[in-house]
Formats: sequence, C-alpha cells, structure tokens
Amino acid sequence: MRIALLGPPGSGKGTQASKMCEAYNLVHMSSGDILRMEKMSGSAKGQRIKNFIDNGLLVPDDLMLDIMRDKIVGLGQQGFVLDGFPRTLPQAQALNKMLFELDRPLNLVLNFVVDPDILQRRFEGRRICPNCLAVYHIDANPPHVPGICDNCGEKLITRDDDQPSVVRKRISTYQETMAPLIAYFAQLGNFKTINTTGNIDDVTKLVRDKILRHFEDD
Repeated sequence: MRIALLGPPGSGKGTQASKMCEAYNLVHMSSGDILRMEKMSGSAKGQRIKNFIDNGLLVPDDLMLDIMRDKIVGLGQQGFVLDGFPRTLPQAQALNKMLFELDRPLNLVLNFVVDPDILQRRFEGRRICPNCLAVYHIDANPPHVPGICDNCGEKLITRDDDQPSVVRKRISTYQETMAPLIAYFAQLGNFKTINTTGNIDDVTKLVRDKILRHFEDD
C-alpha cells in the first residue's frame, strides 16, 4: 500500500497514519517530522532546511521532493503513508511524476474533512513530546502520567502553531490552498473522502473500511 493523507491541521492525519502503519506494516512518512529530523542531523540538506525555516521561509519544493525521494527509495518495496505532503498542486504533480519514475505510484489518497469549530477545540488539548515527537491529546489520547510522554518521560509541550490565533490562520490558509490539490487528486480515480469528526476509534473503523473496500475493488 502507498497512501497519501490530505486534511487540515488537527483532522487526525498523524493519529490515523500511525494506526494504519501498525495494522498494515507501513512506514509513517510525516513531512514535518522528516524535516525536523533532517534539520537536527546536521547534514547538508539539514543545514539548507534550517536556513529556510530560521528565516521564516517555506522549504522549496525541489528540496522537499529530494528529501522525500531519498526516504522512499530507502524503504525498498515497503509500503508507506504520506502525512503532510504534498501540500500544493505543484508538489502533488511533482510527487506523482517522481513516484511513477520509481515505479511506486500512490494507489490511494484519503481526504480527511472535519468541522472548523471542532478543529479549533482539538488544538486546545494537543500536546507534543519535544524529544520523540509523540502526539497526545488531554481528552482523546492522554498520556498515562499527565504532562509526561509515555515513550521517553519528557515533559510535553504545546507547540506555538497550536495557539488559537495561529490555528485560525492555519485553517484558513489550508482551505484556500488545498482546493486545487483536492480537485487534482479527485480526478485521478483513487481518491476517497472521510469525515473525521468522530472519536478516534470510530474514525479508525471508517478509514479501515475505506482501505479494505478500495483494495478489494482493485
């Protein structure tokens, strides 16, 4: 399986990607995590990423694609779930071209939709581990010990971009920029939309049903 997840911040992409990877032996490829890890590695590409991010700039498409190509090639024949990439129509077009060249095209794109007011409330309770990057929610997915990561014991934090004013801007930007991307994938024939407003277990069932039906039809 080679799957891409689309959806606004807070729609559950990271949570569902992890569950999909566990269920189907896939690799979770979060673009945000990949960029952060590459930046921390001190590599030449990591230094380029740092220069862009530290100056408030987006990582250019060519650099992002180069990094993703390296990661995908390194997987061999193992399947993967793309989370947070592509984000724009040019990225999607370039990604599809790259994957066809590698003979590893996407065979499913899942588009997560959720009410903006519910998204806002979800961000208020999200917590991140700054060490291992595990994601929690104080209501939906709390750590065993409040404020402490289950995996490594690090103190959990609230990311700057999870603050209410920033969240509103992120949701608005997403809605403006993703419409052409969604239209592009929708016409390719391997595109499914899932309402992720419900609780995690209900959404997981919806996601698995969509996946099973899609691959059974193929």
